[in-house]
Amino acid sequence: MSAQMSPTHIEHIGIAVKDLDQAIALYEKLLGTPCYAVEEVADQKVRTAFFRVGQTKIELLASTAPDGPVGKFITQRGEGIHHIAFAVEDVSAALHAAQEQGVQLIDAVPRQGAEGLAIGFLHPRSTMGVLTEFCSSRGKSA
Repeated sequence: MSAQMSPTHIEHIGIAVKDLDQAIALYEKLLGTPCYAVEEVADQKVRTAFFRVGQTKIELLASTAPDGPVGKFITQRGEGIHHIAFAVEDVSAALHAAQEQGVQLIDAVPRQGAEGLAIGFLHPRSTMGVLTEFCSSRGKSA
């Protein structure tokens, strides 16, 4: 693996849900910890809720529109694990390195994600069917 793609840890695991409030209540019981943030990412047509489990976060994702990425995912596959996100030092460099290795990108350049992170997705066709995200506080697009 390229040094630019070397993740430091699993940043979060994204779980697609139909009802965010219901999912928050369930995960607060399951994890024994409160949700620490709820945020809407308008350009991705999604509301998110976050839980911290050690160094990793759980991100619940509820679509705000049926034609949004999470809405389409739920229609096709139902609720469940949507993606895994790896923390990298520089998401721009990680995306570039992945593309150089023949990985199909969804995002050629980083975009703004929840919690102010720069994010970029790799296409599941190139990652054994798993939607994979790189995220960092660096490498944000202008």
